[in-house]
Amino acid sequence: MITPERTAEILRLYHAEQWKPGTIARQIGVHHTTVRRVLAEAGQAPGLLSARPSLADPFVPLIRTTLEKYPTLRASRLYAMVRSRGYRGGPDHFRHIVSLHRPRPVAEAYLRLRTLPGEQAQVDWGYFGKLKIGRAERALWGFVMVLSYSRHIFLRFFFGNAMANFLRGHVGAFEKFTGVPRVLLYDNLKSAVLERVGQAIHFNPTLLELAAHYRFEPRPVAVARGNEKGRVERAIRYIRDSFFAAREFTDLSDLNAQATAWCGQVAAERLCPEDRSRRVREVFGDERERLLALPDNPFPCDERAQLDIRRTPYVRFDLNDYSVPHPYVRRSVAVHATLECVRVVDGTKVIATHPRSWGKGEQIEVAEHVADLVAFKRAARHHRGLDRLHHACSNAPAFFAALAERHGNLGAATTGLTTLLDLHGAGALDEALAGALQAQAPHLAAVRQILEQARHAHAQPPPIAVALPQDPRLRDIVVHPHALITYDQIRTEPEDDDHTP
Repeated sequence: MITPERTAEILRLYHAEQWKPGTIARQIGVHHTTVRRVLAEAGQAPGLLSARPSLADPFVPLIRTTLEKYPTLRASRLYAMVRSRGYRGGPDHFRHIVSLHRPRPVAEAYLRLRTLPGEQAQVDWGYFGKLKIGRAERALWGFVMVLSYSRHIFLRFFFGNAMANFLRGHVGAFEKFTGVPRVLLYDNLKSAVLERVGQAIHFNPTLLELAAHYRFEPRPVAVARGNEKGRVERAIRYIRDSFFAAREFTDLSDLNAQATAWCGQVAAERLCPEDRSRRVREVFGDERERLLALPDNPFPCDERAQLDIRRTPYVRFDLNDYSVPHPYVRRSVAVHATLECVRVVDGTKVIATHPRSWGKGEQIEVAEHVADLVAFKRAARHHRGLDRLHHACSNAPAFFAALAERHGNLGAATTGLTTLLDLHGAGALDEALAGALQAQAPHLAAVRQILEQARHAHAQPPPIAVALPQDPRLRDIVVHPHALITYDQIRTEPEDDDHTP
C-alpha cells in the first residue's frame, strides 16, 4: 500500500512539474505501474493504465465479468482460466492486472445502538489462560454479562466454559442484578446457538429452558456485526486491563470474591458512557427498577452424569475418583456435581457426598466406606482360607465334614489349620489330617499333636511364626542395642533405705 504522502508527491510531480510517469517512478523509487495506478485513481490521467498494449487486454472483459460475479476469486484461479483460453503472459503481470479490475468493497458504517433501561444485556466468555492445580491444568474462563443501558458488569470465573458453567453464570448474574433483562444478546457460542443457516437459527435447548424459566428472549447477534455486541467485548478488554492484569489470588473462590468486589466498586464508579455526568452505579440504580422480577426458585445448574462403578468402590468423575459403599460395585449410578461438592445417587437415594476436587488422579474417600470394606474383607477371609485348605490338602473336605457332624467350630479350625499350613507345609498337614480322621478325632488339637509327634520323630526344630502387626507405629519401632553391663551396675549399687517412693 502506498502512503498518502507518496500519493500527494506523485500527483504534484505529474501536474505541477510535468514529469512523466517513468521519471517519477525512477526518482521516488516505485514501480511505474504504481505511478500509473495512482494517477488513474485520481482521475487526472486518463489512459495511463493502457499506455502500451498488454497480452491481457483481450481477456479483460472475462476478468471483469468473472470478478463481478465472484469478487473474492483468487488471481491464481483466474490465471488458470485465461491460460486455458490462450493467454501466454506471466503470472506476476496477470496478478497486477487482476488487482486493477477487482471491485473494491465499500467500508460499512455502523449506527450507534441505544437501548432502554432494563431492555438488554450482552453475554460472552473471556479466556484468561490456564491454572495448575495439583497434577491438573485447568482452563480459566470468565463469564461476563453487561447491562447495555447502565453498563453494569457481572463477572465470575469458572474452570472451563461448559454448559453447566454457562447456566451458573446466568443465574449468578440475575441474582446479583436482582432482576432479569428482557433480551440477552449472544455471539455464535455453542452454548447458545448449535447451528445457523442464514436466518434459520437452532438454539441450544438447555438455553431455551433457562430463557423460559426467567422469561427473557435469547437473541444471537448477526454475523460480522461488530456494533451489536461491542459493549461486552469492551467490558472483557476492560476486565483484562483493569482487574486481571498482575492479579494475585489463592484459589478460584478467592478470585471470584475479588471479582465481585471489583464489579461493585471500581467498575461501578466509572463514568457511564450513555451519560458522562453520572456514575455506572447511579444509572444502574435507575435501571434495576425496570428489570423483570426473579422467579421463586433458581434454575438448576448441577452437572449430571450417569456413570458405571467397576470392581473397585470408586466412581470416576472429572479426572478424580470418589468413594462409594462397596455393595454398589459393578452398578450404574448418577453423579450430581456443584462447584463445591459431588453427590453420588442411586435412584432417589444419596449414597455418597464428597467435597469436589479440581486436581487430577486424586482419590477422595469417606472413612466409613473404607472401614466397611475392610470389615467385609475380614469376614470373607474365612471363606478364602477354607478354599485354600481344600486346594492344598485332599483330606481337608472329609476333615471339615467330620468336624461339622460333631458341631465343631469351623471358623477357628479354618484359622488354625491355615496357620499350620504356613508353618509345616501342605504335605505334612495333609498327613496329619488323615491321621486325625483315622483316629476319629477331627479336631484342631489332634492335628496339632500329630504334627508335633512327627516333628519329634524326625528331630526337627519347632517352627516359629513371625507375625508383624499392621500398625506401622508398632511394626516399625527401631530398637537400639546397648551394653548389658549397665544391668550389673544396677545390681551392685547399695540400696537407699531412707528413700521414700
